[in-house]
Amino acid sequence: MGGGKKKQSLKQMTKPKAPKDSKHKDRKSGAPPAAKKSLGLTIPDLNNKKVMGELKGLKVLTPSVVASRFNIRLSLAKTFLKELEKRKMVEYVSGGKNLKIYRMLA
Repeated sequence: MGGGKKKQSLKQMTKPKAPKDSKHKDRKSGAPPAAKKSLGLTIPDLNNKKVMGELKGLKVLTPSVVASRFNIRLSLAKTFLKELEKRKMVEYVSGGKNLKIYRMLA
């Protein structure tokens, strides 16, 4: 009924212990870990016609769609959409606390 940990013998104490990390088990082949892609830290240029043309091609604008399209962080995509809304380039359609949906104005 319970009890403590079993005392190890001298032979068991001197043996080196194998690492218990599960991260190392996946890399037995010796392949290097996959490189992380760095996300952009600047908001796309609002005056750039290419950026605006790409936005007009989308049916719905959500922060996640904008972030993946322009390879920027989600927080920057939210800021970008708020700035577009201030400039009357997009219109807030609906959404709740976590998701906001916008559409381009013609």
